[in-house]
Amino acid sequence: MIARSAADAPPSFGITVGTGAATDRELALLELARRYLAAIEAGTGGGGAPDGALAFYHPDVVQEELPNRLVPTGARRDLAALREAGARGRQVLRAQRYEVRSALAAGDRVALELVWVGTLAVPLGTIPAGGEMRAHFGVFLDYRGDLIVGQRNYDCFELF
Repeated sequence: MIARSAADAPPSFGITVGTGAATDRELALLELARRYLAAIEAGTGGGGAPDGALAFYHPDVVQEELPNRLVPTGARRDLAALREAGARGRQVLRAQRYEVRSALAAGDRVALELVWVGTLAVPLGTIPAGGEMRAHFGVFLDYRGDLIVGQRNYDCFELF
């Protein structure tokens, strides 16, 4: 079952030092990743600060989205482009939520396996407005300090 919100998940996805995180630093990064997902969820549909997730990014962030059904050629975004993409996404989505299947930290990198569900504000393909779109994501976050400096998304959308 998809969690209603990443914020509803136990701290650091229930991971403790020694089982998914080898150090307190890695555990802290997992918690930052959980809070980042919660900020994305909260910023969709008018429920929270629309740009709240941007606070998790380093000013020099580079986000790469590998080719997928929605972005066939992939994308490479800096902070300004992430802001614009978020604004476009809020026009298409009423809400979005994540189920974390696995979360691992190693050094300054967090690897997430996610199931994403977006409730559409507009029709897309065969999904009507108000319907749900699903995808399976692999997300790799690289941190500098407590901020995301690199993000790579491998987004596999279910048919729509």
